[in-house]
Amino acid sequence: MRFLILLLLAACALAGLQTWRIGGLTEKADQTQRIIGTLSAGIESRDNAINRLNDQAETRERQEQSLRVQLSQAGRLARDREVHIQRLLNENQEMRDWYAARLPDGISRMHQRPAFASAADYLRWLSGGNELPDTGKLTGH
Repeated sequence: MRFLILLLLAACALAGLQTWRIGGLTEKADQTQRIIGTLSAGIESRDNAINRLNDQAETRERQEQSLRVQLSQAGRLARDREVHIQRLLNENQEMRDWYAARLPDGISRMHQRPAFASAADYLRWLSGGNELPDTGKLTGH
């Protein structure tokens, strides 16, 4: 009978030990679940950032392609305009003479400006009140 009581006490002790170990493992499992949740949120955040950056890259690529098309069209228009001007110059002596003539002094002065060391110098020059030519005078053009 003593043996049976000792065996029963040993079984209770083992059951208590196992319960204590299971409690510790449950706590570790909960902690592991929290870590997994944190890591999953970090991965999801990273994936969202990657997707956003991919979308931005695709948008920029489409915009770049659009700008390239516009640049090509602008270049084509400029070439067509140059060809048209050259054709007009070749077929009309009066137009050739006008094109080759020197601009009036007032217009030439409008295209001239001094060298500027800074933006402030440029602003001072702009507000300096540079006189424009009198438009009431007729020019050769």
